[in-house]
Amino acid sequence: MTRVLRLIVHNWPLKIGAVALSTLLYGGLVLSQNTKDFPGSIPIVAVNQAANIIVLSDLGVVSQIHYVAPTDLGLRIDNESFRATVDLGNVDPSAGHVTAQVRVTAVDERVSVLAFQPTQITIQLDRVTSRSVPVKATIIGTVPPTLDIGVPTVDIANATVTGPQSIVSRVAEVDARVPVDPSGIDVNRMVDLVAVDASGAQLAPIDIEPASARVRLSVFTDRRTRTLPVSPVVVGTPAAGFEVASVSVDPITVQVEGDANDLAGLEKADTAPISMSGASSDVVQRISLDLPSGVQALGDGTVQVTVRLRPVTGTRVFEAGLVFVGASPDRDYQLSTDRVIVTVGGSVTDLDRLSGSTFVLTLDVTGLGIGDHKVVPTANLTTGLSLLGVSPSPIVVTISAPAPSPS
Repeated sequence: MTRVLRLIVHNWPLKIGAVALSTLLYGGLVLSQNTKDFPGSIPIVAVNQAANIIVLSDLGVVSQIHYVAPTDLGLRIDNESFRATVDLGNVDPSAGHVTAQVRVTAVDERVSVLAFQPTQITIQLDRVTSRSVPVKATIIGTVPPTLDIGVPTVDIANATVTGPQSIVSRVAEVDARVPVDPSGIDVNRMVDLVAVDASGAQLAPIDIEPASARVRLSVFTDRRTRTLPVSPVVVGTPAAGFEVASVSVDPITVQVEGDANDLAGLEKADTAPISMSGASSDVVQRISLDLPSGVQALGDGTVQVTVRLRPVTGTRVFEAGLVFVGASPDRDYQLSTDRVIVTVGGSVTDLDRLSGSTFVLTLDVTGLGIGDHKVVPTANLTTGLSLLGVSPSPIVVTISAPAPSPS
């Protein structure tokens, strides 16, 4: 203990002088700069915020900034001179509310921030989530009693809502709201979508994808119904080698409704186009009706269309050679002709494949004796191809004994 005390009081005049010098230097530094209060406010922004976190509360602003700046540089201090931030890099959104420290820095490094208010804030957070919900067309406003309206329809069945988990979980549906014009004009336009809860109250903040949908609504002044035959509309060309064999629809008739003048010239109910481009097999599709404006189908407005395909058939003519089957080595065989003209039928694809190959017919001479014989040529064709004709046919085959060798 004595030794420690001796170290403290040793050269104490020098130590006191050093402290006094430091104090003078610090005072000179303070006097050489301008200490001021910034009268404005700086908005607080979040940094390092994860994509799955959303801030629900207002972060507020920083005010009462006390700073020090050199007096001899003529610095201009305004709202752009400071930056106020809170770090959300390690927050847990499931906590709901978190307390974060506020940090204020000067853009110019020659300016030092001494104090500010507030130094910490409470932030309301939530986790970002998405889910699919049904889309419903609804009528808003009062419908004039002179009008008779149909059932509104929307061109999409579902939409994806994205936002805070606590709000997204309350979304019951997405509404496409349309008013009815007192003049009785049919509705056929794009409408912004609105997320609502079970009671119909609008929810926010919510992002909806897609943000809008097309709503159709028939408005009648003299409603009538009519039964029309369904006309399937088939477009496009099937894959090479195939053609449309038949088109059927179920049901074959539908009931539609509309004003008398809209139904007057309507003879059939067309379907939306059914594409057969590149198809190589039968197509069975549930598809909606494509009705004129002001006319709508009773029921769900869809029919089932079946388009059956078949291979495209044709004929090709080939020149073919002849080969023997069952020939005996001790006989000589002579033909009335060594080449024939062959007609082959089948799908165009198989015929195209056959065109590039060597084509021969066979003559079965198994067990035939010496003399002239009429033999019908045959062909070994792949499945789907058939031999339609051979010219000439039959072929005369002359069989003889070979001439004796000279002794």
